[in-house]
Amino acid sequence: METLRKEYKLIDLFCTLALIPSPSLKEDKVIEKILSIFKENNIEAKRDDYGNIRAKVKATDPSKKPLLLSSHMDVVGDDSSVNIKLNGDIIETDKTRTLGADDKAGVAAAILLAIELAQNKDLKHGGLEIIFTRDEEQNMTGIHNVKMNEIEAEHILVLDADKLGQVQIAGASYTKLVINVKGLKGGHSGIDIDDKTRLNAAKLVAELVSEIPQGVYKKDELGVITSINLGVIIGGGIETAIDNIKNSTTTSNKYLETVLDKAVTNIINTKAGAAYSIRSSSREYENNLINEIKNIVNKFNEKYKGLALAEVETSEHLPPFEKSDDETLVNTAKKAGENLNLPLDISSFHAGAETHIYANNKNKYGKTLKPVLIGMADVFNMHSSDEQINYKTYLKGYEFLKEFFKVFNN
Repeated sequence: METLRKEYKLIDLFCTLALIPSPSLKEDKVIEKILSIFKENNIEAKRDDYGNIRAKVKATDPSKKPLLLSSHMDVVGDDSSVNIKLNGDIIETDKTRTLGADDKAGVAAAILLAIELAQNKDLKHGGLEIIFTRDEEQNMTGIHNVKMNEIEAEHILVLDADKLGQVQIAGASYTKLVINVKGLKGGHSGIDIDDKTRLNAAKLVAELVSEIPQGVYKKDELGVITSINLGVIIGGGIETAIDNIKNSTTTSNKYLETVLDKAVTNIINTKAGAAYSIRSSSREYENNLINEIKNIVNKFNEKYKGLALAEVETSEHLPPFEKSDDETLVNTAKKAGENLNLPLDISSFHAGAETHIYANNKNKYGKTLKPVLIGMADVFNMHSSDEQINYKTYLKGYEFLKEFFKVFNN
């Protein structure tokens, strides 16, 4: 491992950062190290009001556009020691904790590119901006506290995908949709069971769920665009079962069994509900899906007017990262890949990342930010003690990053 670190500046820098534990909102030590590296190399860098790092390499040709690189400094894990070893082409830990290649691989690559640019005055470029965020893994509070209106660049590479050659140009939102159903009359499950005005809310929510789409809603050649997933159905007399779980020390990991065993079954239920997650990289398709569900609910309410009522609530937890009409980054990536004989996987991803926040904001000049998610290396088993990074793909990924910057400024 030490020989590899001496041979490659990128590997040495990555290991230096990975050896510093930095769980979410406890990144101070790695922040101090990064700032010291920037200072040693005469690169302008500072912490913002939230503790994110903002750095800049000034343009050598003001007629060219700047490029922004973004990565996050926090990792999944705790404050325990990070012990790194080399296993063939793989850098990993001793299996006691995460490695932190997610996303210190991105951080180290961005730092090294900044250092090399600062030392090379001959390369004509429009400048490099860098943002390293805190707390990406838990709540994304770091990126939400970035002052977007201070960013000069329009185009952004978020160095946080997990495979070399990935260029992900759209990503899914996360919206929670909840349906509440109320039966307007309750009753006894025996005495009142023949009363046609007493409808069971648990049965009614099942009827609604059977009509609402499940799974993939829209997809194209890049992958799934919009999907919906039923997370939970709940209804009936479960209060007693919940109290039993709260007061018991023997029901751990047997919640479903306990609810089914302890729930009250001798009432005609008046309350029930269902909760869904909706993911979409298109606001249009997401809105179409939500409106389709609302129409289903409206028809339900017409059918059971005066007997039951269903209501729909939605809350957006992460906005969609929609595909941009601006092909600058994609075309640049294609050219850089061709120059290095590196195959690219240009696609969308059905999950969330900091790209989503950038794509829904504007820079200091009022231009909509245009990010893509880039893979710097093959990273395996992220967020686990078996996390690994293939260092040969990482070196190739850094060459791609440098070539991308050259092509972008050509």
